[in-house]
Amino acid sequence: MFAALQHRNFRLLWLGLLISFSGSLMQTAAILWHVSLLVAPERRALALGVVGLVRVVPVVIFSIISGIAADVLDRRRVMLATQTVMAALAAALAILTWRGLGAVWPVYALAAASSAAGAFDLPARQALIPNLVPREHLANALSLNTIMFQIAAVCGPAVGGVVIVTLGVGWAYGLNAGSFVVVIGALLAMRDVPSRPARHPHGEESAAAFSWHSAMEGLRFVFRAPLIRSTMLLDFFATFFSSATALLPIYAQSILGVGANGYGWLYAAPAAGAILASAVMVRAVDLINARGKVLSAAVLAYGLATIAFGLSRSFWLSFFCLAATGAGDTVSMVFRGLLRQLETPDHLRGRMTGVNMIFFQGGPQLGELEAGLVANWFGAVVSVVTGGVGCVIATLWIVAKTPELTGYRREGG
Repeated sequence: MFAALQHRNFRLLWLGLLISFSGSLMQTAAILWHVSLLVAPERRALALGVVGLVRVVPVVIFSIISGIAADVLDRRRVMLATQTVMAALAAALAILTWRGLGAVWPVYALAAASSAAGAFDLPARQALIPNLVPREHLANALSLNTIMFQIAAVCGPAVGGVVIVTLGVGWAYGLNAGSFVVVIGALLAMRDVPSRPARHPHGEESAAAFSWHSAMEGLRFVFRAPLIRSTMLLDFFATFFSSATALLPIYAQSILGVGANGYGWLYAAPAAGAILASAVMVRAVDLINARGKVLSAAVLAYGLATIAFGLSRSFWLSFFCLAATGAGDTVSMVFRGLLRQLETPDHLRGRMTGVNMIFFQGGPQLGELEAGLVANWFGAVVSVVTGGVGCVIATLWIVAKTPELTGYRREGG
């Protein structure tokens, strides 16, 4: 069940990221709450949607070059640089808040800068994982990473709600700044990590360089591979339409009336469901043969649970529906990640992740803007319910157009 953790370098990174992600997700929840407090009630839905916009713009701008960087540079050193920058930005946000920040634009600016650093961190991190474990343990490593992320997604926002109530929003940012120190220490403690991607099949030291040719090579690979292309489209459309998270402050404050503590638990609910699903997937991922069909069904379940959440007026029913979205997203996430890693050569993994980043980060961030706009015009309930319906329709369309996806099976299965 924990085979990948026997490898020292992976174990160090896994533990470091558990702490770091907990802090980052606490900050993500804190930013939404902070923005909701800094703007007038009539502008709240739109202001929350703009958080997604300022996060996605740097991702789109830097996605291609960050993917190339992960294929050209030492991936561990790239992560050291990005983690340090994100720690400094979180500290700046904490200091400004402690000094009595009264305007919302510095929150937007620092969130955008952190997203830009994250745009370089993610391709390097995901491309590094297959270099830390052997191929036969990669599925286990990705499942354990999903568990780690979802544990952080429960602990971070839940603790964040308590921190906001007892100490204030600034401390949520300050604790996040400190969490980056742990993963930086883990990266420094690693030994014998390959400094460059594996050799290209034709024998070059590295197929990538900071050039237009390298960028186009990554784009051509992604869009000519039906399986990878379809999973990216599923990522984008499902999360674009079903971005209920951005509206959780409105649900907590106005619809369910549960306050900051309830908001923290609602924000953590998807991760609670995801942890349960992850625990199952650690053992089941190597046993499931019809991976494409299970992946597609999980995304459909995600959309249906979003619709149910939008219609709910009970805190516990809402919590359960959000947990169901987390479970569905986790099952699809494990198979999407495994499919991409197994189907992508090492010398292209950074660029594949860079392109993919536009879809799986652009979807939810643009979705937050879409959700905020629709909520501003028609109300939060209409925004969430129509988003869930859109997710279901988009998933059915992608599945119908890509028979290779439902036909995808386990190697040797």
